[in-house]
Amino acid sequence: MITRHNLTKDFPEFADKIHELKTHNAHFRKLFDNYDEIDHEIYRIETDTEPSTDATLNQLRSERVRLKDEIFDFLSNN
Repeated sequence: MITRHNLTKDFPEFADKIHELKTHNAHFRKLFDNYDEIDHEIYRIETDTEPSTDATLNQLRSERVRLKDEIFDFLSNN
């Protein structure tokens, strides 16, 4: 089953912090929005809603992992 990678599901221990930072920290909000946009694009490709090449899909997945790591670091250190 293909699902979206929601940050609050992936990091439930940070759910409240994610909500707080989204509303009060511009840098975090930008990271969150970029992650959400890429995740949504990957979901559209994986569900055949949007055509794409394997190379593009792999590049998007790599970027999602990079952003997720950056978000995790931000959550852990702020």
